[in-house]
Amino acid sequence: MRIATFNINGVKARIGALGDWLDDAKPDVALLQEIKSVDENFPRDLFEDRGYSVETHGQKGFNGVAILSKLPLEDVNRGLPGDDSDEQARWIEATVMGDSHAVRVCGLYLPNGNPAPGPKYDYKLAWMERLQAHAAGLWASEMPVVIAGDYNIIPQDEDAARPEVWQEDALARPESRAAFRRLLNLGFTEAFRARNQAPGMYSFWDYQAGAWNRNDGIRIDHHLLSAEAADLLQECWIEKEVRGREKPSDHVPVWIDLAA
Repeated sequence: MRIATFNINGVKARIGALGDWLDDAKPDVALLQEIKSVDENFPRDLFEDRGYSVETHGQKGFNGVAILSKLPLEDVNRGLPGDDSDEQARWIEATVMGDSHAVRVCGLYLPNGNPAPGPKYDYKLAWMERLQAHAAGLWASEMPVVIAGDYNIIPQDEDAARPEVWQEDALARPESRAAFRRLLNLGFTEAFRARNQAPGMYSFWDYQAGAWNRNDGIRIDHHLLSAEAADLLQECWIEKEVRGREKPSDHVPVWIDLAA
């Protein structure tokens, strides 16, 4: 079961590039972030014509997450539990039925949190507290669980080309990193670092100041795996070359391959 997470930065702006990527890469499951579309306007035909089931949790002009799957989907839930007043579309989950295992797959678009400190940063940290509580419940299910997406967290200094410029940013502030570590301390495995310890591996390059050409990137798109999912992990990789294509997102796909 090959699962890719991909912040596409607007499904309508990226519709041609996204279709080309699906044709080339053929993920079994794709978790999309920042679709920036309400559910009823999401271009389902683009994906259904390629054999994907489509589940979305959208919002006009901002945020939004989706699951595309060539495998059967069951028990779809939308919205991160813990705050009924939260209207931001940042969480979707479903059970994917693989050949040998059912995998609970969760797609997230974690708040950016800037400027920090401030209300947006408070929302980010509160959202991560809710994520911690829900992740603990998912862990207790004792089934393979994948929580993947744009975390807007630079876990460690080696995950940024220039860590010094991010020290006071919401993506790398100590409180953000501590909240991310608390997720890992539940027992979750960060898939990429479980397979690759090298520095200089990034999943996001800003559109400004030639960041892509200078490889001035950061790694903020992650897969966290429960123990049962980590046991199935065969590989994890970043599809860096997608950033050099025509009309790219500022993120690239990050993949895992599970023996499921």
